[in-house]
Amino acid sequence: MTHQNSGTASRAAELVIDDARLMPIADKVLAGERLNFDDGITLYRSADLLAAGWLANYVREQRHGNVCFFNVNRHINPTNVCVAHCKLCAFGRSPEAPGAYTYALEEIWQRAEEGVREGATEFHMVGGLHPDLPFEYFLEVMRGLKKRCPGVHLKAFTMVEIGYFARIAKLSIRDTLLALKDAGVDSLPGGGAEIFDPRVRKVICDHKTSGQQWLNIARTAHEVGLRSNATMLYGHIETEEERVAHLLALRELQDETHGFVAFIPLAFHPENTGLAHLPKPTGFADLKTIAVSRLLLDNFEHIKAYWIMLTPRIAQIALRFGADDLDGTVVEEKIYHDAGATTEQFTSRAQLERLIRAAGRVPVERDTLYRPVDRSKMPPSPARRSDATLSIIV
Repeated sequence: MTHQNSGTASRAAELVIDDARLMPIADKVLAGERLNFDDGITLYRSADLLAAGWLANYVREQRHGNVCFFNVNRHINPTNVCVAHCKLCAFGRSPEAPGAYTYALEEIWQRAEEGVREGATEFHMVGGLHPDLPFEYFLEVMRGLKKRCPGVHLKAFTMVEIGYFARIAKLSIRDTLLALKDAGVDSLPGGGAEIFDPRVRKVICDHKTSGQQWLNIARTAHEVGLRSNATMLYGHIETEEERVAHLLALRELQDETHGFVAFIPLAFHPENTGLAHLPKPTGFADLKTIAVSRLLLDNFEHIKAYWIMLTPRIAQIALRFGADDLDGTVVEEKIYHDAGATTEQFTSRAQLERLIRAAGRVPVERDTLYRPVDRSKMPPSPARRSDATLSIIV
């Protein structure tokens, strides 16, 4: 059936709904009304992907028109040594395990300087919960990066890492965040959220911070002036109800703090994890989650289609299902490639622009906080340091 709405008849005439259960949801979306929990469940359980995608694209284009954002960034993972041993993770290692590594400070700084020479405006840094590294190591990482690459935004450490730092340093969450901010951290990534429900976390990440603790740390970060992203890991043992509850918990906190910059749905990659028996999420599930996220998270300005996880092809399609951002160039991604991701670890600025244009969108390079990047005003790149002494702590 073709949907009509008095206020948006010209656009609504394009919408064909095969699942009548979506009609009341379409009325709400076209009227700019907030969707509720039941609406989220209905969207997830409907097979009418095209109608959900149309509605999500409508919201996306109301906010961002035909623009698609991307950035030139560099991922740096200081260590994969981790005490958590989460079933969902293929990245973490015990200290003595094959493949375990911890970068020396100079190695991190050199990788960062390489990133600046490649045009990076952001360093994205997350890693394992190392049993022996002191909090001061991470503070020194940040100080060194700020000194060597002062024009680059430092997006560093998940809520899970913040909680761990606070514990090993015997500091409050607030004081831990303030110390990191003083050392140079500009914002936080959104990883570690997984699914907030305790039932799920008990199975997939029992030794991480709880869902409520994740939200509390994010709240405190926003209160001290550190904005963050938010994520949801989908496609493992969670139910549709648990996904929707997760999204609405993020929406509620965003109503309170307005501190989230973007939301990134993360597709679970089971290979080499403790949940390797599970199938990967399908492209249908990927696009459905992008669409539902855009429709439920009405107070989030940006929804990312993270090409590393989705593949560039699905990410391109997602730009018509609610996403307005492809993330960045990345350069070196370890966490999802350890879990069997087969995408490239690097996509150039030119390639990202090509992907966006091929999807019928207009590429706009942005910084971490979604300000357009003017390359003519970029600070000069640091000189290559031929005398650098590189080492890895093992």
